[in-house]
Amino acid sequence: MEFTSQKTIYMQIADYICEKALTGQWKESERIPSVRELGITLEVNPNTAMRAYEHLEANGIIYSKRGTGYFLAEEAVAKIKTLQKEKFIAENLPGLFKNIYLLQISFDELEQQYIEYCKTNYSNS
Repeated sequence: MEFTSQKTIYMQIADYICEKALTGQWKESERIPSVRELGITLEVNPNTAMRAYEHLEANGIIYSKRGTGYFLAEEAVAKIKTLQKEKFIAENLPGLFKNIYLLQISFDELEQQYIEYCKTNYSNS
């Protein structure tokens, strides 16, 4: 995983975990890697991975079973979508709408670009 300076590393790890859930690579109610395993996989300090897990646990996306490990919550995907949708609407849409207006991009053009993007990037979905 390549980290950027735009966001804290633990939040990037949380996003990585959410993406694994949204793409179905990690299933709801199933065990996910331990803090140590994730730290090794992503080449980060286990404390940083733990911060990501604490953040996700506070949001009800994962939970821990004492002595067993961490699991993706039953409604994790729905919670992730709700949280990320709210964030996207608040943080990304205003700038997107501004550019659509300034560049006079039609909804038909947007739809066509969206269709092409999905074909290129998610044709296996």
